Amino acid sequence: MSREDYEVVIGLEVHAELSTKTKIFCSCPTEFGGEPNTHCCPICMAMPGTLPVLNEKVVEYAVKAGLATNCEISRDSKNDRKNYFYPDLPKAYQISQFDKPLCEKGYIEIETEEGTKKIRLTRIHIEEDAGKLNHDEYGRGSLVDLNRAGVPLIEIVSEPDLRSANETEIYLRKLKSILEYIEVSDCKMQEGSLRADVNVSVRKKGAKEFGTRTEMKNMNSFRSIVRAIEYEVERQIDIIEDGGKIEQETLRWDDVSGKTFTMRDKEDAQDYRYFPDPDLVAIRLSDEYIENIRKALPELPESRRIRYLEEYKLTEKEARILTSSKYLSDLFEEATKISNNPKAVVNWILSDISKTLNEKELEPDQIPFTAENLAELIALIEKGTISNTIGKKVLAELFENPKSPSKIIEENGWVQISDESAIKEVVLKVLSENEQSVADYKAGKEKALGFLVGQAMKQTKGKANPQMLNKMFIEELKK
Repeated sequence: MSREDYEVVIGLEVHAELSTKTKIFCSCPTEFGGEPNTHCCPICMAMPGTLPVLNEKVVEYAVKAGLATNCEISRDSKNDRKNYFYPDLPKAYQISQFDKPLCEKGYIEIETEEGTKKIRLTRIHIEEDAGKLNHDEYGRGSLVDLNRAGVPLIEIVSEPDLRSANETEIYLRKLKSILEYIEVSDCKMQEGSLRADVNVSVRKKGAKEFGTRTEMKNMNSFRSIVRAIEYEVERQIDIIEDGGKIEQETLRWDDVSGKTFTMRDKEDAQDYRYFPDPDLVAIRLSDEYIENIRKALPELPESRRIRYLEEYKLTEKEARILTSSKYLSDLFEEATKISNNPKAVVNWILSDISKTLNEKELEPDQIPFTAENLAELIALIEKGTISNTIGKKVLAELFENPKSPSKIIEENGWVQISDESAIKEVVLKVLSENEQSVADYKAGKEKALGFLVGQAMKQTKGKANPQMLNKMFIEELKK
């Protein structure tokens, strides 16, 4: 049988670190970084006799995420102990939620090649993060850092509704943008603020039963997730085609080799021996509490997309790409407010800025310059201080060394040449050096003009005013 005879089934468990100032059960800071074991206290270190106290902001943020993803919000919820041993889990159990999560039965709509598709969410629940093991590169042991222990998470569990690596990436990007818009998580994947456990199985097309699934843990980049799914799908199909059987197991994805490796057998719920946490009271939410959070929800990606179509007259494609990321969307809005030129702003974001992000493998939240910088760059081009060509150089410099575009131009001597006599001198020189192109233009070949202008821009290192160049070339060629 061929690859086309199989259907891929994917479900995700996405962990998003909440942007609260303090941890879920104590007052330790949640900020990223810091020397090992400096952001912890007796509670998150699980010292005997300490008691947790639930951070109310964690509940608010989880409800916010639930409302933004069309979930039903539970009025009666609780915390449970999830029992397992690992060196970075000092209590030997994690406080999570089992049978009474805060949010259930939601969905997110994604745009695919076949049209709009609804991805169902089983649940969103709150839990604490574990610590971190720092492994010695020479294999002499591992050191435990508990700075991350007790940092609040929401776990967003999807139904197995995804059918390809591409759909998975679209879903994750949509989920990430929603969490960014409602400002419950910064979603910085490079810092582990957003990571996913990816469950993958395959089955023969037309089969009703799901195949045996494997789980790839703690993946925190879109590129790695796509590659890992594609590899795992091929691996499972090859095993089945060879008459083998898929084992239910937890896998580790290795980005360097591009392969998955077995970590351990996959656990089921009963392996964790869940029971209600006796140190924490039940979570009871009133209708009024939930409604107040609903009313305070900010503008979400979908409504912002529609507004862009109407207010800024953007195309459907422009609006969709911009609103797919809160960071790109905010950059657009703030730069447009300053420059009053939405078309120029969107062109720069969707062309040169997006191209540079792809080349450098950066996410929009890693753009190093401000909306003010972008608006100033556009204004300098509009005034004729620099050409569009030099503008591209300034943008490249903004990515490397963000500062005022005016300062970059001054330091590099990139001010546009708009002096008529200086431009005429360049025009006459280019015409004398390219007699064939002059003859081609006079013979009706309009493209020759573009070549001549290009030569002049080359000689002036992109600093000549292109409008003046065009005008002067035409005047000279008509003589």
